[in-house]
Amino acid sequence: MAARDTSLSRAIGLRLLSVALFATMNVLIKLAEARGAALGEILFWRQFGAALLVGAIVGAGPGFASLRTQRFGAHVLRCVIGLTAMSLTFWTLLLLPLAEATTLGFSMPIFATVLGALVLHEPTGWRRWAAVLAGFAGVLIVTQPGDGHIPALGIATGLGAAFCTACISILLRTIGKTESGLTTVFWFSTLSLVPLSIAYVGVMQPHAPVVWALLLGIGLLGGAAQIAMTRSLQLGEVSLVVPMDYTALLWATIFGWAVFGMLPVVSTWAGAPVIVASGLYIVWREHRRRREETRGAIAQN
Repeated sequence: MAARDTSLSRAIGLRLLSVALFATMNVLIKLAEARGAALGEILFWRQFGAALLVGAIVGAGPGFASLRTQRFGAHVLRCVIGLTAMSLTFWTLLLLPLAEATTLGFSMPIFATVLGALVLHEPTGWRRWAAVLAGFAGVLIVTQPGDGHIPALGIATGLGAAFCTACISILLRTIGKTESGLTTVFWFSTLSLVPLSIAYVGVMQPHAPVVWALLLGIGLLGGAAQIAMTRSLQLGEVSLVVPMDYTALLWATIFGWAVFGMLPVVSTWAGAPVIVASGLYIVWREHRRRREETRGAIAQN
């Protein structure tokens, strides 16, 4: 029991660490862009730094032979969707304040529920559909369509990023059956460098030393956060660790005020709790469904 408690505590700690690292990375992204870095440069350095970090860990640990895969096509598809999600996420960060961009990202579980029902034909009762509707109502409260306080393009990129991230979560359910977390992260980072290198050639430019430091920091922080996030899922169930992601709004609010002198607007304060509550309920219902399926399988045997 003590060993299990330790494992669960490590899972929660790693997830909280990954959220803090991603939040810090988001600050560096906005600072780098404000100092002249293009989106294509930021994306390249994000993946380049992650590839270096993951490669070093694999080389010092299980070795590169452990990265062999029989699911290369699935990794390519994950790379395409992942790059789209990352591009939209970073674009949203450049268009919106940190708190609003982060809040829109919380709609991911809502899209994941819809996709799970439509694509994987997962049983979805009226309670989860009600949570989905409540979540979308929270999005409407935050964005206030037609009000103009949040740019329409920022809303579109934020929701598009959440949708693509939900698609990744569906895809990873199948990849994760045969591939380790480090293998998945490694192939995503390295495969994405092919198109990003081509794009980087077209946008690369000289920068002050502080900008190069910011770009390198984006890559290393992103890689470390991705590894911590992946490891947390290996040590604890999704229902245990995913709720920790909502601490991102706390970090976004603190950084937004301390670094950029901005606090969330009233509509964000009103809508964010609705979106968070919807996401937490969806995660809880998914945990109950899987537990009931496990019990049913055991009873049949």
